Amino acid sequence: MIRGYFWCATAVLGVACSSRAATPLPRIPVTVVRAERRSVPFQVQATGTVESMRSAAVLSQVGGLLLHVRFHEGDEVAQGQVLFEIDSRPFAAAAQQAEANLGRDLAQADAAVRDAARYEALVKDKFVTEEDYQAKQATADALTATVRADSAALTMARLNLGYATIRAPIPGRTGSLLLHEGNQVIANQAESPLVTINQLRPILVRFSVPATQLPELQRRSGQRLHVLVRPAQDTAMYEGDLAFVDNHVDASTGTVLLKGHFDNATGRLWPGEFVDVTLVLGDQADALVVPAQAVMNAQQGTYVFVITPAGTAKQQPVQVQRTLDTLAVIAQGVAAGDMVVTDGQSRLTNDARVEVRGSPSNDADPQPAQPAPHSKKKP
Repeated sequence: MIRGYFWCATAVLGVACSSRAATPLPRIPVTVVRAERRSVPFQVQATGTVESMRSAAVLSQVGGLLLHVRFHEGDEVAQGQVLFEIDSRPFAAAAQQAEANLGRDLAQADAAVRDAARYEALVKDKFVTEEDYQAKQATADALTATVRADSAALTMARLNLGYATIRAPIPGRTGSLLLHEGNQVIANQAESPLVTINQLRPILVRFSVPATQLPELQRRSGQRLHVLVRPAQDTAMYEGDLAFVDNHVDASTGTVLLKGHFDNATGRLWPGEFVDVTLVLGDQADALVVPAQAVMNAQQGTYVFVITPAGTAKQQPVQVQRTLDTLAVIAQGVAAGDMVVTDGQSRLTNDARVEVRGSPSNDADPQPAQPAPHSKKKP
């Protein structure tokens, strides 16, 4: 009796377990889009640093008392504009003295040359000795050399007089002023320049790109390539041209140094600031793209989840060629038209049953953002 009851209970439990095991797992809701082929801009993103086209540390070639400062700190100055005036009276006096010495020695040299010429004629007729003639000629030669030395001294004196007025060697914006009126200026003090001028128009932006982009740059050698930059806390982008590609790869970073040239008419780009850089290499036709959020990373590499005709998820390894804003350009792994999961993939496993939310059309596929310059004209 007891045994029969035991076997009956076992049979009922088995049926219940079998019924529970047959209950299907719930479907996981996901959002999908279709992989598609389209023309996308071929762009390289980087972080760059603005640097001056030219920078000049203004030094004084002569020492003396600083009488006048003809600008204010932070002013923009033109090339050749007067910046400082040093007391020029000592240099003017030295120039006058050098000019007087030159006139005196020039007169003496002229007289000595005439004497030597007269003695040359007399020595032929034996009225004077050869020794007398040679002495006169030596005196003439010495005074002629003195005239040349006086001429060089006068030139230097005039240069020093000109150096007393210090002008801007390049156009640009001045930095902090290190000496003021009444200070004593020391000549050629490189460690303490009077002021530093940075040229702002035009200006350069230096940035580095991975060496893997070097073949693309080489293929476009000789073409005009555009560079777009956006300073921090600025919504506008500024357009320039690629001006420089370095002749070697930095072995420590695996990157190549590039520089963009910008007119910077508005003066918005400032030396030393960091900017977001977009190097536009052209358009890539027929590129296979999926939303960047669909791409997952694992130890084995990158992958996406695609939806099979049976309504299950399949983990598919992919090779990402590059990313562009919200899009990932796929080199291999998926085909155009494949439904790729963009939301909910964190809960998925291989062969998981899914419930697709919304329509898997390309309308859900975000369009790549096209960076627009600040204006039609280059700033």
